[in-house]
Amino acid sequence: MSFTLPIDAVLPQVITALRESGRVVLQAPPGAGKTTRVPLAMLDAALTKGKIVMLEPRRLAARAAAERMAATLGEEVGQIVGYRVRGASAIGKTTRIEVVTEGILTRMLQADPDLPGVGAVIFDEFHERSLNADLGLALCLEVAEALRDDLLLVAMSATLDAAPVADLMAAPIVTSEGRSFPVTPQWLDKPVGNKRLEQAVADLVLHAMAEAEGSVLVFLPGEGEIRKVEAILRNQLPKGCTIAPLFGAMDFKAQRAAIAPAASGRKVVLATSIAETSLTIEGITIVVDAGRARRARFDPASGMSRLITEKVTRAEATQRAGRAGRMAPGVAYKLWTKGEDGALAAYPPAEIEAGDLTGFTLELALWGGQAEDMRFVTPPHEGRLAEARRVLQMLEALDTQGRITAHGRALARLPLHPRLAHMVARGGARAPMLAALLAERDPLRGAGVDLMLRIQAIERGNPQAHAATLARIRQEAKRLARGQVAQGPEDVAILAALAYPDRVGLRRPGDAPRYVLSGGKGAILPQGDAMAPARLIVATDLDGDPREARIRQAARLEEADLRTVFEGQIAWKDVCIWSRRDNRVLTRQQETFGALVLQDRNWTDAPDDQVALAMLDGVRQLGLLPGASAQRFLARARLMPAPFPDFSDAHLMATLEGWLLPHLGGLRSAGDWKGFDLLPALRARLDWDQQQALDVAAPAHFETPLGRRIAIDYSGAQPAIALRLQEVFGVTRHPMVAGQPVQMTLLSPAQRPVQVTTDLPGFWTSSYADVRKDMRGQYPKHPWPEDPTQADPTLRAKPRTK
Repeated sequence: MSFTLPIDAVLPQVITALRESGRVVLQAPPGAGKTTRVPLAMLDAALTKGKIVMLEPRRLAARAAAERMAATLGEEVGQIVGYRVRGASAIGKTTRIEVVTEGILTRMLQADPDLPGVGAVIFDEFHERSLNADLGLALCLEVAEALRDDLLLVAMSATLDAAPVADLMAAPIVTSEGRSFPVTPQWLDKPVGNKRLEQAVADLVLHAMAEAEGSVLVFLPGEGEIRKVEAILRNQLPKGCTIAPLFGAMDFKAQRAAIAPAASGRKVVLATSIAETSLTIEGITIVVDAGRARRARFDPASGMSRLITEKVTRAEATQRAGRAGRMAPGVAYKLWTKGEDGALAAYPPAEIEAGDLTGFTLELALWGGQAEDMRFVTPPHEGRLAEARRVLQMLEALDTQGRITAHGRALARLPLHPRLAHMVARGGARAPMLAALLAERDPLRGAGVDLMLRIQAIERGNPQAHAATLARIRQEAKRLARGQVAQGPEDVAILAALAYPDRVGLRRPGDAPRYVLSGGKGAILPQGDAMAPARLIVATDLDGDPREARIRQAARLEEADLRTVFEGQIAWKDVCIWSRRDNRVLTRQQETFGALVLQDRNWTDAPDDQVALAMLDGVRQLGLLPGASAQRFLARARLMPAPFPDFSDAHLMATLEGWLLPHLGGLRSAGDWKGFDLLPALRARLDWDQQQALDVAAPAHFETPLGRRIAIDYSGAQPAIALRLQEVFGVTRHPMVAGQPVQMTLLSPAQRPVQVTTDLPGFWTSSYADVRKDMRGQYPKHPWPEDPTQADPTLRAKPRTK
């Protein structure tokens, strides 16, 4: 090693930790040299006779790391140091250090859990927290404890919060301080405002090049932004300056050219997050960070993953800025203010928190483990695991008990998402091409949604298509076709339906091209698209909107093909449900595929008990609607102390099935329910003794001296009645109910209130005289005796003569 790097100072600590505990977590800032120095130091220390396998999150980083280590040893890659990535490898008989992408370790473990010939596994850039890295570490920890107590494990990161990982691994932490050279941060004086991101980045690049020396590494969220910034800068850069795009979808030759030093003059590398880690781009002393990152997020509401653009986190910004200090002192220009810097999140979300868990769940099933029994830095969410298992069962990869099937094992061997792997395994010769297309960016952006337009572009060419993307699709299709036994269907729509059985769409009634998907979600085609009249489609690309996803790619599906492919999943079923839209019970017989109703007819002889159960859902929506008599009963019953039955609304609604269901015969609609007398069902909740106790403690009626029964109102603060004043002549004790005086509203002969009292004897001796004076003038034909306590009650206009 001809020059010193910051990591060199702590390499002895790393080796000691591995000798003593077999594990270590290494924290080292960007540019410290951990990726190339640690594996070589472990090799020199002869810690193991087996291979040292180092994981990298990206193919470019894996090859670049292997080549740099090989160059340090003065060898060609493929001798002592080699690499294995998807579609390429350089491994020899003498290889001792093998740099691989993360998915390859998973395949190695699934094939031979004891990892024969491997002595150490290094998880580089573990802070990126990919699903494969999290899974690989969990599997390695199980292997080390059950099969290989000699397996050395190292987790390395520039920005990771190391404590949780160290606790998980039961490993010491070694920290390397400082970076190769200092990097000076430069923030904006004021926020970007309404200026377009690409123009703001281009302006900042030109400003940075005017202020500082050296080549520039620009971080942008994706290829689209890279191309736009490239177009803006093309004619504005200083003479002799070259532009080099760098993103994951480029072929390796173009990527190598991007990271190579400029032959002359200055260089501007426009890169995605691919350049954040494990890469040294010679000559870079300036970083311009757009402050955006593009991440795949799984949307539980739609069951779909989609790419979203977010602000970078502080950890990502630190990692990016460190690229400027790899070879010399540098400057990092940030497209945000210092005030905005403080509001950035600390770390990006782990993929296990935000990504699609379908492939992850398939790997767990293949391993034979349960997520809750394994050790993860961040345990996966059980609801998301359940959704992933549902998809895998739909793809026939898991059985009904969640165990992997023979078909599932075959899918796990394919380097594809399980959906696409299922399509390739079940489909014909066109399946690999469609799988490669669906795994790539759209080569015909802006064209109609029809998937066949893309297939035709691949098969015949299209001047409007993105040539490099078409080339990658064709190359990947050839690779996938090598091991395929092409015996299945060739139709593109059928193949798409195999991959996305939950995204078969049936057009809703109406003019707008809206669809209900077989998985239960809604989707809409762009207005005016040529596919808009199609009754059945398969949506292969949606924007993930949880309310109504916009369809970006789809294939037209014939109903006969749907019935052929999914014959076992299409069936007639009886439907008896409460319709919130119609406010009534619907009884239908429907032929269904998932959430799709292919045929529908009236179910005329639906059993009464099923109709009543459906009506019960209507009651839950509409609520209890007691009439006057039922309201009076409830008011009385709610006065009773425990252990009298609970008549609160909450309890009644929670126990509808027990007390109301037997009384719902013949009811089918909201109108029926509004006219329903609830009182018999309420009274039926009480046995004979309880009814007697209620009638004694809170009687329903007050019997007047004339024998009339007047309903007592219990809805207020105290029981209340209203009756003619003359009807209580002669009453000298105030009526009492439930230990309370009854509130009496005394009425005139015209049924108008003349007095409200809870003390009738007191009324006779006080206010009655004034009332008598007024009433005699208004109602002279009615009796108004001077002493009402000695008069007979009456409702007649004149006293009866004897």
